[in-house]
Amino acid sequence: MGESRRWHVPKYTGTVWELIFLDQLGADAGDPRIQRACDYVLDHTPAASGGFVAYGGKEDRSPPPSRVIHCLNGDLTRALVGFGRLEDARVRAAVDWAARAITGKGVERYYASGTSGPRFACAANDKKPCAWGAVKELVDFARIPPRMRSQLVRDAIDHGVSFLLSRDPAVADYPMLSRDTKPASAWFKLGFPSGYVADVLQSLEVFAELGYANDPRLQNALAWIETQQVQGRWMNRYAYNGSTVVDIEKQGRPSKWVTLRARTVLKAAFQ
Repeated sequence: MGESRRWHVPKYTGTVWELIFLDQLGADAGDPRIQRACDYVLDHTPAASGGFVAYGGKEDRSPPPSRVIHCLNGDLTRALVGFGRLEDARVRAAVDWAARAITGKGVERYYASGTSGPRFACAANDKKPCAWGAVKELVDFARIPPRMRSQLVRDAIDHGVSFLLSRDPAVADYPMLSRDTKPASAWFKLGFPSGYVADVLQSLEVFAELGYANDPRLQNALAWIETQQVQGRWMNRYAYNGSTVVDIEKQGRPSKWVTLRARTVLKAAFQ
């Protein structure tokens, strides 16, 4: 008793990450092993605030709300929705937490060590709005059928779209750590699977899912995606090799998954 419970670690091999990656791989929600994993994280990771924690505290204590951050909450919530758990009260609470935290409506407290303010402010980004967190929460919201989105969720989507389109997604010069002088290189390394970082292609994916595929503000990003193809394929430049349970693809090699992502976005934009 009393041991620290860390469901996100080991990083990229913990149960939470396995669910996230299996969802991205299109795993069968009907597989009982998937549902047991969903039960496990739902039993252990919700904080009293409603969101899902990056990792827990002591075994005999509730997970601390200060550990809820947008990127990981969005990744896990999207996976759980994909595996058929949208009607679970704990999933609905995580969606509601995200919408409240983004809009600032009904938030009792922000935390200096985690989600530190409205509109995607995060301690991991010097308490500035985090665009990776915005992308991840929007991919969560995008998976919820429109008829099931509350007004608060729709407001949060508007905040997220406005924030991500406040800069050119092809440049991705969103607020960054004070020590940085240019956007994180991960934005421009198209890869698969997708962890807590986002790339330009994932920004375009979420815009397409939300109905913004033809927005003229995406033209530069779409053009950049087209320049990345090599003989009709796209490379996996962020493959997490050596970090996941098994390597899904080879770093720097032609990728069926990145190619699928890119072609899906381009089809949505130019059909």
